[in-house]
Amino acid sequence: MQIKRIFTESRAVSPVIGVILMVAITVILAAVIGTFVLGLGDQVGDTAPQASFSFSYDTSTDDLTVTHESGAAIDEARIVVTDGTTDTSWDEADDKIQAGDDLVIDLTGSPLTGGETYRIVWTSESGSNSATLQKWTYNA
Repeated sequence: MQIKRIFTESRAVSPVIGVILMVAITVILAAVIGTFVLGLGDQVGDTAPQASFSFSYDTSTDDLTVTHESGAAIDEARIVVTDGTTDTSWDEADDKIQAGDDLVIDLTGSPLTGGETYRIVWTSESGSNSATLQKWTYNA
């Protein structure tokens, strides 16, 4: 028996590596196709934008001013400012809320007394996801 020849034989290495690579590629393709078929790939674009807002309440005019301080530009149709009962939509000329843009909410007739909470709520285009981008509570 030629034991030396058995250990030095390398003809089968290349086909084994080829089979392993083919199996790996098949598994990866099946995972990607399965993700999109099951609809899990649809949620990739539904992440909330990163943005910072500030709130300022003027007691002399009863105006609440919400300002986009920094972060991503956001489609105005995706944003609502709410106190839980009343929703206020943002209205910009270019349909985008960008850093420096203000929203003034006139609270004449129902001034803030303390403890009221306002939220800036973003909703995804598909409507399947929403997130609170900023929350503010008035302390008198």
